[in-house]
Parts: sequence; C-alpha cells; structure tokens
Amino acid sequence: MKLVSYRAGGRLAVGAVRDGRVLDLTSWVAALQPDAAARDCLAQAGVEPASHGMLRLLQAGPAALQALRRHVADQAAAAGPGLADVELLAPVPRPGKIVAVGRNYADHAKETGVDPFEQPRIVSKLPSCVCAPGRAVVRPAGVAKLDFEAELAVIIGRPARAVAVADALAHVAGYTVLDDLSAREFQFDVAPAQTTFAKSMDGFAPMGPWLVTADEVGDPQALTVRSWLNGELMQDASTADMLFPVATLIAYVSRYMTLEPGDVLATGTPAGIGAFRDPPRYLRPGDRLRMEVSRVGVLEHAIA
Repeated sequence: MKLVSYRAGGRLAVGAVRDGRVLDLTSWVAALQPDAAARDCLAQAGVEPASHGMLRLLQAGPAALQALRRHVADQAAAAGPGLADVELLAPVPRPGKIVAVGRNYADHAKETGVDPFEQPRIVSKLPSCVCAPGRAVVRPAGVAKLDFEAELAVIIGRPARAVAVADALAHVAGYTVLDDLSAREFQFDVAPAQTTFAKSMDGFAPMGPWLVTADEVGDPQALTVRSWLNGELMQDASTADMLFPVATLIAYVSRYMTLEPGDVLATGTPAGIGAFRDPPRYLRPGDRLRMEVSRVGVLEHAIA
C-alpha cells in the first residue's frame, strides 16, 4: 500500500493511493486503538496516543496494517480525489524523532576522505525540520553552502528496543524518500561542528511523497537511490552498497534508544553530493531537485 498524509478542504487526513486517487481513511484510522506494545511504550513516556492521522495508524501496530489492506481491498469501487487535488504532507508530518546515519555508503565515505566507520555514525535531525513533498525549501539567510542528500528513509511501525538483527525488519512499517538537506558551513567550517543544527533548520527534511508498506518494497538492500539537480544526474547507487544495512542500523540504534512507531531512520546518502564536487555545487534559489528510490517513489522540491 501507498499511504499518505494530506490536507483537503482545510482538513488533515490520511489515505491510501490507488490508481492516482486517494481513498480517505481518516475515520477508519481514528477508530483504531494503540496495540499493547505501543500503549506500554507511550505510557512509560507519559505520552497520550495520537488522536488521528498516520501516527494513530502506526501506533495501532502491524495487525492494523493487515486489517487496512483488507479494508482497502473491500473499497475497490470507491473513488476519491486525485493526487493533484490534495495537498500532500510528509507521510509522518511530525515524527517523534529522526535518526540519521552519516557516511553509510563506502563511495560517500571515500569522497569525504575518511575510512569507513567500524560502527554507524549516528546524527539527528529535529522533527520540526520535516517538510512536505513538493514544497519549496527556503534557503536560510546567511547560508551559502546548502547541500542535498538523497536517502532511503525507514518508518518504524512497532516499538524496537534491543532487537536482534534477524528480527529488526519486522519493526518496519514502510519506507519513504528523504532529502537530508544540510548547511555545510555549520557542519564543516566551525569548531566544534554543529551537525544537528546544520541538518535541522526549517524545511531541511523534505519527505515523501508517501509511505510504501514494507511488504511492497521487499528487500531494502536491493533498491536504487538516485538524485538529479536541475535535470542533471548527481547520485546513482544501490542500497546494497550500504556499510550498515537497514536491519543492522535498527538493531544498533535500538540497543541504546527505543525506536517508536512513526520514528524515521534516514539511512545515509551515496556519493555525489554538492560539497565534495570539484568545484562544489551548493544549492541556490531556483534550483530543482528530484530524488528517486526504486519501488518507493519520487520526491521533488525546489529551493527558494
């Protein structure tokens, strides 16, 4: 299934995409209850369950996704608005956290001039930087070294705490495409480096256009990641080249922090980003980016 968060008629909604149209699932999702694992996780944090939307669906757990497949199949004759007639939001408009992985492709590590890491390099993007697909990202005043990073993003579907690699993918609800935008002057030109700040400015996580459920994607290490800047191919790699595969990343991160439903794991970018080109190719107002992950989707946005 392709699941979207969107706005239609001033109303926030969640839906499934079929044949270019959106089946409204808002009321169906609102009637769900969090499953036991999510309920316990939320209770320990002192957090109320989400009342609606994609987080509500994800907190209801894997059984809810299975029931949703049946519901969508039963609604085969139902028509909804076209994708062009709704305002798409990021699949999870405000995730609890975004865990990002630095230099997770050998070719990208090589272009940065460092040896591959022995353990994943974990950084973060603050949830407020999430941006809807198709929305122009405003380059902040004073930022001259704005850079792009096409990434496969993992959306967690059930709490993951100290999970084994063999069990890790069972905690994935689905996948989406994410642009890990970064202000390189705050990441590379200051001491100490301000990596989280460099990656968390407003709009610095365009994400979407949808969540594709894990069953439709299959092996996350058999995907192609590509990006284009103003029509020029900039990145082209396979997720098979990740130094730390998705399952390994989930197991590693969950050893130290609980991954909760709706959390996003950005799995790193391959070689070809702007900072390490000769000369560097930093983003300017008017630039257009297209990012594609095979079997997941295409994310497009402009720079303003």
